[in-house]
Amino acid sequence: MSKSSKFCREICPRSNIFCNLVDKIVKRPSLQFLGQWGYHCYEPRIYRTLAKILRYVDLDGFDILLTDYIAFVEKSGYRFELNFNLEFTEICVNTILYWVFARKGNPDFVELLLKKTKDYVPDRSCNLALIWRTFTPVYCPNPLSGITPLLYVAQTRQSNILKIILQYGILERERNPINIVLTILLYPSRVRIMVDHELVDIHEDAKTCLVLCSRVLSVISIREIETQLSLGRRPIISNWLDYIPSTRYKDPCELLHLCRKTIRAQLLTNNMLPNGIFSLLIPVRLQNYLNLES
Repeated sequence: MSKSSKFCREICPRSNIFCNLVDKIVKRPSLQFLGQWGYHCYEPRIYRTLAKILRYVDLDGFDILLTDYIAFVEKSGYRFELNFNLEFTEICVNTILYWVFARKGNPDFVELLLKKTKDYVPDRSCNLALIWRTFTPVYCPNPLSGITPLLYVAQTRQSNILKIILQYGILERERNPINIVLTILLYPSRVRIMVDHELVDIHEDAKTCLVLCSRVLSVISIREIETQLSLGRRPIISNWLDYIPSTRYKDPCELLHLCRKTIRAQLLTNNMLPNGIFSLLIPVRLQNYLNLES
C-alpha cells in the first residue's frame, strides 16, 4: 500500500468519496508517484467518477458529497505532494461547479452549496470558498480560463439563482459590482440551460436580474453603461433603463434602501447573511425586504 493511500485511510475513518478517489488513483501502476505525470493522466478518472454521482444525485446525496469534500480538504491539507493536492482539488471544484451551475441549474443545489460553504466565503483564497472558485462552463480539464459562478449566472441571466447568490451577500463582496450589471445587460445571449425542460425567456430574466441588483446596490453607474454602448455594444433589452430605479443614478437614494444596505452590511461583516436576518426582532415584511424579496 502506498504512503498516500495509507494516509487517506488515516484521515477518513469512514468511506469518503474523495479519499476513495485518491485511493483509486494511487493504486494505478503508472501513478505510484503522485504528480509525476501531470494531471492529464488522472483528470478523466476524477471527472468520470464525480460526474456519475452529480448527474443523478438528489439534495441529500449532494449534501453528503459536499460534506465529504470539506472533510477531505480540512483533514488532508497539503500532506499529499503539493502539486497533486492542488491539481486534485482544482479538478474536483471545477467538476462540482460545472455540474451545479452549467448542467443542473437548480436553485436548491446552489443554495445548499452556499449554505455548506458560507463559513469559508470571507477568505477568497480558501479552496472551500467554492463560490469564488472558477470553472469552465463548457467542461474542459483546465479551469485557468474559467469564470466564477456569479459571473456565469450573470452571463446566462438565471434570475432565480442570482437571487439566492445575492441573498448570501456575494454581490456586496464583489470588488467591482458594476461589472455584474454590465454582464447582465451587455453579454451576448447564447443558448441557455433548460429549466424543467422549458426554455425560460432570457429577456424577462435579464430584467429581473437588473431589478435584483438594484435591491443590493445604492449606486449604478449609468455613465459606464453608456460608455459601453457608445463602443457599439448592444444591450439585451432595449428599455433597460426602466429596470434601474432613478434613485440609483440620479435622484437621492431612498432612506429605506439605505437602511437595508446598512443592516445587510453589518450582517455581512459577521458572516450572518441571510440567516441572521430572520433572527432580527422586526416584522416579517421587513425581514423579507432585507432578504431582497422586494
